[in-house]
Amino acid sequence: MKPNPNQQIFTDICFIPNTLTMTVDLETLKPVEKQYYLQHVIAPRPICFASTIDNRGLVNLSPFSFFNLFSSNPPIVVFSPSRRMRDNTTKHTLENLKEVPEVVINIVTYDMVRQVSLASCEYPKEVNEFAKAGFTEEPSTLVRPPMVKESKMKMECRVNEIKSLGDIGGAGNLVICEVLRLHIDDSLLDGEGKMDQLKINHVARLGGDWYCQVNESNLFKVEKPNTQLGIGVDALPKAIRMSKLLSGNDLGQLGNVSEMPVIEPSFDDDVLKQIIQYYSINPEEMEKELHVYAKKLLKHGKVREAWQVLLASS
Repeated sequence: MKPNPNQQIFTDICFIPNTLTMTVDLETLKPVEKQYYLQHVIAPRPICFASTIDNRGLVNLSPFSFFNLFSSNPPIVVFSPSRRMRDNTTKHTLENLKEVPEVVINIVTYDMVRQVSLASCEYPKEVNEFAKAGFTEEPSTLVRPPMVKESKMKMECRVNEIKSLGDIGGAGNLVICEVLRLHIDDSLLDGEGKMDQLKINHVARLGGDWYCQVNESNLFKVEKPNTQLGIGVDALPKAIRMSKLLSGNDLGQLGNVSEMPVIEPSFDDDVLKQIIQYYSINPEEMEKELHVYAKKLLKHGKVREAWQVLLASS
């Protein structure tokens, strides 16, 4: 491919003039540089804290952030112990899985994250990371590797397949696991026996040394789309769709109704009345204030009310 004369190349990264975009061509980067960008961009990532065992009975415990759920029926999770970047060697976890294709995936929460980090040290094969990191081995019920007693969510898994993605440093090995049994601490359940997201306190990996804690201060809900099709952002009135005050998230909420709302004569709102009364002689200012108020309502999930406010300017 011929170089684009409109691009300036600096250390294999393209800066396109007159834009705010940095374009990174991964083919030109060193493996460690590829890893740097990908791990910062693709985040947060859940952490698979995997306990495995070899044929001799030696236990290994190690965290992996290349991990996620890929199927619920059958219940399949996948994680990837990659080949080491610096010397292309494989990890004890992968070696154990090839001998004993079973694993316990212990979910990481904030109260254990620093111990988990300690377990990621590359100790010799004979060293048990349970002891080094201060965790307690708990016998599993279906598989040979032990569970981490301190983890409040544990999955006993059978390894269905290990798929190599390459034989060079940084190449992943997809460990495709079927979840056989799930253990959940009672402290994470609500009064109806269902999981309470506010109690879990998940931890996830970001780029570099960064992690994030999922707790009540940063949790929020996004309603799933209706069973009926939403009207879509493209169906919104132009004045709403082109608003300089309503964000993409705001428009997404408005476009997720199944049919275009109409003015409800019974809708009564004191703030709406005040805006109409005060700005009635200046339609542009009134529309601006209505959009500001609608935005506040949308922030609190009051979509119906926001629609009524916005329709007042039509």
